[in-house]
Amino acid sequence: MTMASFLSVPEVSTPLVLKLTSSSHSLWTLFTLNRPFLYNHGRKIRSSFPILTTMAVYTQGGLSISSLNAHKLATKGEKMELETDAISILNERIRRDHGNREATRPVMDSHEADKYIQLVKEQQQRGLQKLKGERESKEGGVFSYKVDPYTLRSGDYVVHKKVGVGRFVGIKFDVPKGSSEPIEYVFIEYADGMAKLPVKQASRMLYRYNLPNEAKRPRTLSKLSDTSVWERRKTKGKVAIQKMVVDLMELYLHRLKQKRPPYPMSPAMAEFAALFPYEPTPDQKQAFIDVEKDITERETPMDRLICGDVGFGKTEVALRAIFCVVSAGKQAMVLAPTIVLAKQHFDVISERFSKYPSIKVGLLSRFQTKAEKEEHLNMIKKGELDIIVGTHSLLGSRVVYNNLGLLVVDEEQRFGVKQKEKIASFKTSVDVLTLSATPIPRTLYLALTGFRDASLISTPPPERVPIKTCLSAFAKEKVIAAIHYELDRGGQVFYVLPRIKGLEEVMDFLEQSFPDVDIAIAHGKQYSKQLEETMEKFAQGEIKILICTNIVESGLDIQNANTIIIQDVQQFGLAQLYQLRGRVGRADKEAYAYLFYPDKSFLSDQALERLSALEDCRELGQGFQLAERDMGIRGFGTIFGEQQTGDVGNVGIDLFFEMLFESLSKVEQHRVVSVPYQSVQIDININPRLPSEYINHLDNPMEIINEAEKAAEKDIWSLMQFTENLRRQYGKEPYSMEILLKKLYVRRMAADLGISRIYASGKMVGMKTNMSKRVFKMMTDSMTSDAHRNSLFFEEDQIKAELLLELPREQLLNWIFQCLAELHASLPALIKY
Repeated sequence: MTMASFLSVPEVSTPLVLKLTSSSHSLWTLFTLNRPFLYNHGRKIRSSFPILTTMAVYTQGGLSISSLNAHKLATKGEKMELETDAISILNERIRRDHGNREATRPVMDSHEADKYIQLVKEQQQRGLQKLKGERESKEGGVFSYKVDPYTLRSGDYVVHKKVGVGRFVGIKFDVPKGSSEPIEYVFIEYADGMAKLPVKQASRMLYRYNLPNEAKRPRTLSKLSDTSVWERRKTKGKVAIQKMVVDLMELYLHRLKQKRPPYPMSPAMAEFAALFPYEPTPDQKQAFIDVEKDITERETPMDRLICGDVGFGKTEVALRAIFCVVSAGKQAMVLAPTIVLAKQHFDVISERFSKYPSIKVGLLSRFQTKAEKEEHLNMIKKGELDIIVGTHSLLGSRVVYNNLGLLVVDEEQRFGVKQKEKIASFKTSVDVLTLSATPIPRTLYLALTGFRDASLISTPPPERVPIKTCLSAFAKEKVIAAIHYELDRGGQVFYVLPRIKGLEEVMDFLEQSFPDVDIAIAHGKQYSKQLEETMEKFAQGEIKILICTNIVESGLDIQNANTIIIQDVQQFGLAQLYQLRGRVGRADKEAYAYLFYPDKSFLSDQALERLSALEDCRELGQGFQLAERDMGIRGFGTIFGEQQTGDVGNVGIDLFFEMLFESLSKVEQHRVVSVPYQSVQIDININPRLPSEYINHLDNPMEIINEAEKAAEKDIWSLMQFTENLRRQYGKEPYSMEILLKKLYVRRMAADLGISRIYASGKMVGMKTNMSKRVFKMMTDSMTSDAHRNSLFFEEDQIKAELLLELPREQLLNWIFQCLAELHASLPALIKY
């Protein structure tokens, strides 16, 4: 049968259809084509052919989409249309959700995935056994973040799991209906009324409402009369959590696929460890063992998080890893968020490696002259520097490593998104050790086992003395007395303000009060050289009082500075204060933190709330609990990379943690198993007629159509790229071509969702699927369209929808396309093996 034999066929009332069998890999399709207009630049041009003829195209073959000629571009009007049509909206979502992650997603069969999930469950169980007795509730061994109603104060915000956010009023006795015995009730105010619930019930359902930022006030209180808004907020949080867990899991699996030979166990290691002047704490010893095993026993690159408070000895863990890698002839890079911190790391490393003259350490900083920088870059390239310390400039394209083996990142959450992406790209090829002073709740840390390798250093060194914290209204006499006390015992003082503006004023006041003492100012807007010199002099003890902004917040370690004065404390976040306070108390002297606020009558309600929170957490040990929580959320940045903590705001931190914990420990229940593309049956008889002018407009229509099917068979990302290329080169397709593309998208999305057959019978649409009811519920809960969500239900092994009326076939396909696009949007939150 030749192409010519189809070129002139009389008009027929029914389209000619050659039905595709689902197993056919080579595409033989017959389209019937009407030619009412020519397709060119989106304008209709009169056809010179008689209208009542039909043109048929017989298609077979294959070609790469890149061979399409880019000679026809969409006009402005078309571009507008492209941005709003259903396929474009779906493509945009696919690009956003998948990005290039699809390329890096590990290829696993379900057997491998089962083994991995089983391993995660066992590790978690072992960890939780160890923790037994610590905050374990009676509810099936799930850890509870619920609040004890008796610890609440009037005005505190709480979250009721089923109703939402309310304000705690108090606990009072009341007589329940049908009883004469009064019992205690918790009274909670909501947007539209007061609720009371028995204390016993309240302790099972209530959580404290805290947010990652200090504004503890929720946007609105929930309504008792309408809980649907709250349910939606909760679902949004749940889906966001589920997505984070799946991302973590995929990253972890991807890393397990990478290979590198283990490092040899160097005999000089013991000698290097012996140079450590302190007795390591038990947690520190465990971290040494963890890192050593990662480097010398595993064949996959290390990606470990070392979590521990400031001054708890994380740096030593990194130094031992560096020694092991450098001894094997590889380079190590140490990355810090600020130049002050980088300089401190450089000094510590140089000091610790001073007994090894063959190991060369270099600092790359913006303070260097151009010539110095060039020399350093050259040495790195030639492999003459073994350990390179610096800020994000180390990630630049000009820095070429000779043989990089290890990357140590300090406080990763303080880097920008672009830099974090660059750090992530290193993780597949070199060993990475991340240090963070952000505490993670221990329960959460254990639940993360198998998703993220982490070592927790939570015991302070034995010589650490708790920091005495004094919170009071500002008074010059108090400031002078505090500084006198510290200077008299030979120490140094940090004086911290929230803004650069007030530094000079404080400088004048202190110079008058202490005329013979060296005082200096430090802030991030100073010339680099000046800042470095000031910090250097303060570290050497030449400067006695350093007036600064919170540039000193992270990592700076000055043993002799044991008093910190923080002015206008209400302007700092709890987490910042926690970090700032950790600047002192690094030696065996008792340290003091003085937190001063202005006259209370000038403060906003929010600032007063923050102050009362601070008053609750003066002690070091059990104190700063709110900051711990706040920091735990910031720890998300460390654990989960760049994540939107906005979803936390929807439900508050405590409920968010509980949901996260549950999601981590029930990971296997959120799983979708895709089916092969070719096995998906679409029993809806729809065969679009392409205008012949559009066919003439395409360079090689048969091969383009074939290419479309190939792209759809591969994956949704390829289909999206195919469609975008097609439109870029030929403009927006006519409606009949759009229907054809939608049919391919429907089949592709169905395969991804584990749907093997789609059919329609009257007003009923059915989709045969292998997904579980739990997964279906999560998908429908997260749908944005009420119309689709409300029409879908799950019956045995089918997703069904009852429509209001029987739709024409093309409209029905459009409805199915929209519906599947919504279900498909929740895939990033599910395991796909």
